[in-house]
Amino acid sequence: MIPSVNNSGSRTIGLLNYLYETGKYEDHTDPHLVASFDGMSPDPGRDPDATLQDLAQILDQPVMALAEHARPAKHVWHTSVRADPGDRTLSDEEWADIARRIVAATGIDPGEGQSGCRWAAVRHADDHIHIVATLVTEDGHRPDDYRSGARAQAEARLIEKELGLHQVAPGDGTAAQRPTSAERHKAERQGRERTAREELRETVRRAVTGARSDEEFFDRLAAAGLLIRKRAAPSGDLIGYKVALPDDLNKDGEPVFYPGARLAPDLSLPRIRERWSGDTQDNPAARQEQPPRTGPGTPAAARRKTASAAWQAVLVVEHGDDAVAAAHIAAAGEVLDALAKTSAAHTRRELRDAATAFERASRSHVRAVRGHDRALRQAARDLVHSGPALGRGEDGATTAMAIDMLFFLITATAHWHARKGHAQQAEAATRAAEHLRTAYQAASAQPLSVLYQRGRRLSRPMLQRQTVVLRETLPELAEQILAEPGWYALAATIAEAEAAGHDPATLLSDVVESRELGTADSVSDVLVWRMRRTADLPADASHLPETNTAGSRPAPRRSTSRPSAPGRRRSGEEASRKPR
Repeated sequence: MIPSVNNSGSRTIGLLNYLYETGKYEDHTDPHLVASFDGMSPDPGRDPDATLQDLAQILDQPVMALAEHARPAKHVWHTSVRADPGDRTLSDEEWADIARRIVAATGIDPGEGQSGCRWAAVRHADDHIHIVATLVTEDGHRPDDYRSGARAQAEARLIEKELGLHQVAPGDGTAAQRPTSAERHKAERQGRERTAREELRETVRRAVTGARSDEEFFDRLAAAGLLIRKRAAPSGDLIGYKVALPDDLNKDGEPVFYPGARLAPDLSLPRIRERWSGDTQDNPAARQEQPPRTGPGTPAAARRKTASAAWQAVLVVEHGDDAVAAAHIAAAGEVLDALAKTSAAHTRRELRDAATAFERASRSHVRAVRGHDRALRQAARDLVHSGPALGRGEDGATTAMAIDMLFFLITATAHWHARKGHAQQAEAATRAAEHLRTAYQAASAQPLSVLYQRGRRLSRPMLQRQTVVLRETLPELAEQILAEPGWYALAATIAEAEAAGHDPATLLSDVVESRELGTADSVSDVLVWRMRRTADLPADASHLPETNTAGSRPAPRRSTSRPSAPGRRRSGEEASRKPR
């Protein structure tokens, strides 16, 4: 149950007009009062003799009783209280009780002999109510409504438990500001799917992805079509910015600008600069961990680098210092944004939804120490600069590879937040992982099908030899892998690696690396992508010549590419949640 408080209105009648309007909004089906401050307020939705003006005058009476100079300029307090989509339909009586509890908890009408404000609760849809109040008490004072939004949220958590409703995870003050009711209503009038605030937040977040300077960041904002206002100190130093959509105008026809910090806590200019401060040469961590600089490459190459960077980041999130883990988690959000922006249509929506969901998981009260996350930020930058990827061939297959590795990273992030008690962030990361699961299935279907068919065509002696290698190298997992449909794709991959000169047993050991995989839905799928990345095999096998099926075996060479630092052991938690 989500209360959304907004106390910046100036016209009671204007808000009532909206709440009782039935011609413009699909969910305004039966507007009527369910409760009011005295239980006797006129209801224009049920009483044919009552008017909106009658209700507005009664609510405004304490305000109008004050001398004109003493009246608050913005006296209308408003909150919507919305049930979760999965909740049962509440009765009018239940909604009335919820309204009374919310106004009491927020100080609007505290009860127990204390003077309160006048209010009314309107229901015009099954799943929510609106509470309208005027911010002058019956004895002419301002109500004690300090932090009314937080107080409403706390009361909502109690109501959820008592009524058996979906329990929303408690917040910690690091979430982005929700759109106000006025912003949502404006978006509805304009036919927008999202509010201007939400569109701006996503655009700014993507502009930050992989950026390395103020200039590059602002160039990206301008290229995205946003209006920009920069704020400078008396010294001339840039200290802030605001952005607006060109077609989002106020009543005077002027663009509505939002400061970066009002879009999300980590989108203020100082917080954004922390990201690329870790990329500079005067940062010791950046110097130590700086990967080789390369120019813009192909989308497939960028995705391979992304898979490697994500795989390394899993280890950091699982075992690293909290501040360094927080930096990697924030950078993972940039990678998701970049991947969503550059991937093909059949995966783009799920990847975009994953990035949007993960945005909440990228922030917590654990302050990130930048610099160590440089490999992930470089991966995000490479994705952006390599341009859009095709949905087929090497582009499509490496997209599946990257999603596969990112799923592990996002799942590790969910576990990290859960251990810290970050309920909202853990939930957000879990939702992001589910979107990645769906995106992976779409991206991997074609390349895995090709590998499966190649594996089915391998000679019996070769399959028998690979079975022996598998049983000797991975005795605890071998029978599970052999029973999976994906075994043939893995067999084809082992055959390609062997033909390229790798020792299959060594390569299998390298990609498993003491990580428990017994509870994975498809261990073979996991190993296919790890082996193809580690052995530098093409992710797409559709144009490769058939592997030698006669059973001849080239001289093996030892695989030397390992995805993590030596001596570090990894947990197998994420394997149990593979997106198959």
